[in-house]
Amino acid sequence: MENQILERYKTLKNTATVEYIINKSRFIVNAKRTENEQAAAAFIISIKKKYWDATHNCSAYIIGSKADQKKADDDGEPSGTAGHPMLDVLEKKKISDLTVVVSRYFGGIKLGAGGLIRAYGHGVSSVLAAAIIVERTPFEKVELEFAYTFMGSLENCLHKTDICVLQKDYADAVKFTVLIGIEESKQILDTINDLTAGSCIINNLGYVYYDVQLS
Repeated sequence: MENQILERYKTLKNTATVEYIINKSRFIVNAKRTENEQAAAAFIISIKKKYWDATHNCSAYIIGSKADQKKADDDGEPSGTAGHPMLDVLEKKKISDLTVVVSRYFGGIKLGAGGLIRAYGHGVSSVLAAAIIVERTPFEKVELEFAYTFMGSLENCLHKTDICVLQKDYADAVKFTVLIGIEESKQILDTINDLTAGSCIINNLGYVYYDVQLS
């Protein structure tokens, strides 16, 4: 369980793929959500095996809520013309926990350094446009323990404030495990205290991430 307050950031919901042709060269772009460098490396290896006959399998990834783990690989393309342009797009889009691999089948026409930079950057922009982007949003996970007499009013309060109820337990007292947005946590917990005349036992279970899909 995370005890520190987490930072929100954007990532992919899962995977995405696009394909395009530039001057007879075929480009296949695969992107996947990867939450650590081991997962990123494994994904890159899997794509290289799948497209083993590609001329190049160039890659880039960014990992972490602070986007502090990064790597780019030109895989035989002229230095700085593939992996780094791919990484630049990820950085500009402020997306993390993501690995992108662009597989290129050379079509016989050289693109030049500028053409390669544009082609690989275009690949990452295109796959992100096709992907479902989510925001890793931090929530406070809280256990509420209260008497049955307050159940109706508390359920109504949680419903009105769109609080996510993860679990409900009914024994001698009622226990709800809920997720509350960090920004509104104090206000909502104060309201719960007021509704229960201060009798609700509030246990902070730490901070967790929950994916919120962006429109």
